[in-house]
Amino acid sequence: MRTWPLVLLSLLPALAGALALPREAAVPGGIKIIALATTSNLPPDVEYEGHRALVVQQDGSWFAVVGIPLSAATGPRQIEVRNGSDSRKIEFQIGPKQYATQSLKVRPAQVNLSPADLARAESEHLRMDRVLSEWTDREPSNLLFAPPVPGVRSSSFGLRRVFNGESRNPHSGMDIAAATGTPVHSPAAGKVVDIGDYFFTGNTILVDHGRGLVSLYCHLSAVNVRIGQQVDAGTVLGAVGMTGRATGPHLHWAISLNRVWVDPALFLR
Repeated sequence: MRTWPLVLLSLLPALAGALALPREAAVPGGIKIIALATTSNLPPDVEYEGHRALVVQQDGSWFAVVGIPLSAATGPRQIEVRNGSDSRKIEFQIGPKQYATQSLKVRPAQVNLSPADLARAESEHLRMDRVLSEWTDREPSNLLFAPPVPGVRSSSFGLRRVFNGESRNPHSGMDIAAATGTPVHSPAAGKVVDIGDYFFTGNTILVDHGRGLVSLYCHLSAVNVRIGQQVDAGTVLGAVGMTGRATGPHLHWAISLNRVWVDPALFLR
């Protein structure tokens, strides 16, 4: 198993009690961090919009790390906190966020899909949704990451794509430009829960880091792991490529929290 050099691994949090939290940005596509006033040694259950949310412990206190959908409107929201028979609600505010727009030219067949390609894409969407719906009750090893691959960000999270003049959904991850074959590292320990050749994202890997935190790696030219494999921070998952719908070699890296895609930049140290 290939790993990062020790000089990089030494930057990772060494103790569970020293778990560092990601950067908060209570906006569409962002993260809200909420302190949970409880003295229990067990993590309370937190739910947001019908899905369980990540709960972690830092210095003896529990915090909910809640992913906010890109489609969320501004205004008040609330989480439900359950600890045994006790249930309460905590309100928070979602603020505004303006993302950029980018126009791209791609092959028409990749925009106006054939019936067969459309059926394939819809089937793959359902498959990924099933993977993201799985819950593992394991606290993530760390929440501040080194980038999975070195390189220049070629496209940022939330960017609204216009393909051949037709608007599509906002960009749900971070694109990092790098040469084909550049190793892609897992930024945290976890379990490989899906590998597939997807229509849009090409060779794709999903890693479950625990409690609803899942990372996604797309357009790979090679895959070095298998489904069910436990990986460490620094494990080489695969290599940069341009499989699927891609205009050049790069890594599309995405992070899902409580089944919504959030800005990976909030997790970068």
